[in-house]
Amino acid sequence: MNESVHLESQPAGRTNDPARTMAEILAVATHEFADKGLTGARIDEIAAATRTSKRMIYYYFGSKDGLYLAVLEEAYRRMRAIEADLHLDDLPPMAALRKLVEFTYDHHRDNEDFVRLVMNENIQRGDYLRQSQNIQALNTNAIQSVRAVYERGVALGQFRPGLDPVDIHSAISAFTFFNVSNRHTFGVIFKDRASKGKAETMQREHVVELLQRFVSHSIPV
Repeated sequence: MNESVHLESQPAGRTNDPARTMAEILAVATHEFADKGLTGARIDEIAAATRTSKRMIYYYFGSKDGLYLAVLEEAYRRMRAIEADLHLDDLPPMAALRKLVEFTYDHHRDNEDFVRLVMNENIQRGDYLRQSQNIQALNTNAIQSVRAVYERGVALGQFRPGLDPVDIHSAISAFTFFNVSNRHTFGVIFKDRASKGKAETMQREHVVELLQRFVSHSIPV
């Protein structure tokens, strides 16, 4: 499809700003895929909500599967970009770990669509992320950040040796992810813990303490 065909297909009232259009499509598609999964999501609804057309969406992303993969990559990219701006190297190891855990907790709590996307992709057995040429590099950087904090903590005698940074990353993800992914079932089973707003299955400070205890020789002060 050439550019002139694409421009002719734009609904009236839209300007020719491909970057903005793609960003709008990704934002709406993120919620659509998170809410309904890959199978249930409808390109027609995404097009209507962004005042574009199916033809334009396919022009930018190739197919429904291509849009879904782009949504996944963008969700991880946004999270990793903010992580990279936390300046963990400027903090003492224990404070850096706290900041990373607090960020991850807050990100998942405030971005339920991200959690639901990951849950849906696990239903797909990771097949779409496996096709991504970018996802490995994005998450390698996340592990490198954890490794740097952990190795500084070990060198200072604050963290116990012998831990794998991937295991630390996994533990952070597990506690903060569960906080959102299981909020509804947990709330039904334990009615006194039902969340009326943001996910609060586990309190933020408790998650921080659990991770600090995991890496520490002793209880952190």
